[in-house]
Amino acid sequence: MPHLTSTAVRTALGVPGYAHPLVAPAQWAELARPGTPLDWVALDVCAGPGARPDPHCLEAAGRLHHAGVRVLGRLDAAQGARDHAELRHDALRYLDWYQVDGFLLDHCPGGAAELPVVRRLLAGLRTDAGPAHLVLGHGTHPHPGYAECADQLVTFAGPWADYRWSQVAEWTADYPPDRFCHFVHGVPRGHLEEALRIARWQGAATIYFTDRTGGRGQGDPWEAMPGYWDEIVSRLETGVSE
Repeated sequence: MPHLTSTAVRTALGVPGYAHPLVAPAQWAELARPGTPLDWVALDVCAGPGARPDPHCLEAAGRLHHAGVRVLGRLDAAQGARDHAELRHDALRYLDWYQVDGFLLDHCPGGAAELPVVRRLLAGLRTDAGPAHLVLGHGTHPHPGYAECADQLVTFAGPWADYRWSQVAEWTADYPPDRFCHFVHGVPRGHLEEALRIARWQGAATIYFTDRTGGRGQGDPWEAMPGYWDEIVSRLETGVSE
């Protein structure tokens, strides 16, 4: 059953993480532009926080904080294969070096059997970080119990060819749209309006759409801004999505 969302719901961008600021300085600078409709931006220094503070990432995170943008440290849960002590160690480095506001736990498992383990990990992260914003990067609809232990869930991450025919899980209707994120790559400019309508219809208030493509040797579709960045920012600033 689709969400019956009101036009008052604010749709904003959640940025999964661009290329290193040394490689993409203009893109990171654009994120700090005042008024950009951002929910949060994920920082991935070197498959995590790296071995030491990175001056380029320190500058990029500082600019975003100064602009009032929430910065999350990206942690790779490897579908539950990574040791929790290692993940918390990385989280502490993000906190100490970059003063992050929370974490994107990417490649998070989503089954019922893994739920108690993930719940304990999130409790540990909150012990370390206080009121941290925690996003679980499932990429698909997980067991509904995950919605009770995180601030947001990424319930879709994938190509436009799949997204345009996707179905929302019925249990998500019990939660407000600001609890869900959709990340879609390969969205043609001409279908941007349709993609925004799908997100609102399915009840996801945090989105990231890009015309970049990935997989099969094409690289990471999230590492560069979409070619229609200005257009999507304008649509979200004005609330135009239909």
